[in-house]
Amino acid sequence: MNTVWLKPLLDSIADRGRELLGLREAGRGGLDCEALCEALLGERGAASSLALAREILTSYQAMEYTDRLSFFHLLLKQFGIDVSAVEEVARMCREEETPQRLRQLITLAEPRRQELFRRLNTAPGGTAILVQLRSDLLQALKAHPELTPVDDDLKHLFRSWFNPGFLQLERIDWDSPARVLEKLIAYESVHEIRGWNDLRRRLVNDRRCFAFFHPALEGEPLIFVEVALVRGIAEQVQPLLDPDALEADPAEADTAIFYSINNTQTGLRGISFGDFLIKRVVQALSDELPKLKTFATLSPLPRFAQTLEAAVAGEIAGLEPERLEQLLAEFVEPLQRHMPNTSRAAAALALVRREQAADTELLGAILQRLALAYLTTPAGMRSGSLDPVARFHLTNGARLERINVFADSSDRGQAQAFGVMVNYLYDPDELVANHERFVQHGEIPLSKVLAKEYKKISEAT
Repeated sequence: MNTVWLKPLLDSIADRGRELLGLREAGRGGLDCEALCEALLGERGAASSLALAREILTSYQAMEYTDRLSFFHLLLKQFGIDVSAVEEVARMCREEETPQRLRQLITLAEPRRQELFRRLNTAPGGTAILVQLRSDLLQALKAHPELTPVDDDLKHLFRSWFNPGFLQLERIDWDSPARVLEKLIAYESVHEIRGWNDLRRRLVNDRRCFAFFHPALEGEPLIFVEVALVRGIAEQVQPLLDPDALEADPAEADTAIFYSINNTQTGLRGISFGDFLIKRVVQALSDELPKLKTFATLSPLPRFAQTLEAAVAGEIAGLEPERLEQLLAEFVEPLQRHMPNTSRAAAALALVRREQAADTELLGAILQRLALAYLTTPAGMRSGSLDPVARFHLTNGARLERINVFADSSDRGQAQAFGVMVNYLYDPDELVANHERFVQHGEIPLSKVLAKEYKKISEAT
């Protein structure tokens, strides 16, 4: 949907409102943000409201970090809930419950900043600035966790404003606008796009790229997924990324491999798009290419190496050194040959780091065992998996299909996961049941091969 025409219209209305209010240029004369926000909440005229909203957001954009931090604290302290007013109306409701008093109670129980954010959102470009504002707020939260209520309110509103019903699924190809293609290069965080030739290969006939867009963020992909159309489930990522690989006929493909999923907006962290995107893309590809029968990912394990190293040091609940020793019991002899007089866990860690020469079969077996243990270990007291990518796919109803121990030979792949990647299978007939098993009971759906291996792992308690 092209909404380019809307911004000049809103700007024109806001300019007229500015004249009516007698506002000076933003950034001049030290504007009082609290007074402007109070005025916006009390304003009823459309033009004046737009002018005030634009003035506040323009002032925010001109602020330095310390001023923005003060603004966040202003939102926290002055635009929250009037507890005494809520208590008074609640008392009146207990005495005599009427629809009018209930409505009043509901209104008072909502933080004032939520209505403030709604009115700011009406300004030209307001949605984009509020998304950036939340990105700034998330950064500030690291040192100022007391600002969490402000973030909670923004996240609550964003879940409504960015409801999947408002999102538009679009295929991105080589003919898409240059500004969109540039953003693919900038936002790709899983497998770096090394220039225009690399990007072009990822967008030809045997590849697909789909993204969700929102009408209020023109030309800005919120999340995108890259897909390879191949025969059989891919076990290695480099052939999919090779910019010089020969182009195949997509009509002959029987498998769609989702090899990169990227959220692009830090300010929308915690707003779920990926599950809806994958399901929509599966449907779109099925409609376009009837021969496609298998939909799977080739996914990274971004925290596997970090977690294993911490586990050997005794810092990971559920993967304590004692459990690692049991997991590796059947490899004791070859591990001792490679690194005598050390623990199995330490010896295995040295092997997977490639610090000691090892035969491929031994290295693969150890990586398979440790990766499956990592993927099936709950995160703290929660059920599920230590791995965030695994939690994402399993929550969406996928099945843990295969662990590929020599899948990513890149420096990043080795540093993050010793080269290990995972196939998650999206079987449309199993998605609901798998989702329920995982969410309700913490059960991880496994392929037959991995289920057999998991029996060995479950005995190492």
